[in-house]
Amino acid sequence: MATHITTDCINCGACEPECPNEAISEGDDIYVIDPNLCTECVAFHDYEACQAVCPVECCIPDPGNVETEQTLYDRAVKLHEDKSFPRLDVLPNDLSHFRKKKA
Repeated sequence: MATHITTDCINCGACEPECPNEAISEGDDIYVIDPNLCTECVAFHDYEACQAVCPVECCIPDPGNVETEQTLYDRAVKLHEDKSFPRLDVLPNDLSHFRKKKA
């Protein structure tokens, strides 16, 4: 699911430079995430970079926009045509939160 930013956002801007897809921009009152650009950092990190830096934890999964790892990976590949990614079936665990071991 694409990540979205809740109204708890304090408009600090910490998340914007962390997004590998430039999906985050400043809105009228809070920062916003374009779901057509968000890959939940699949193919970049095993965590969502915006969530990791948000001081008020307002970058959260959007339950109204659930997407598979395949969909997010395909989006990353399309958005970054100049970058070489490992195939999804051999994508290392540190490049997708879907591959984190459940405790």
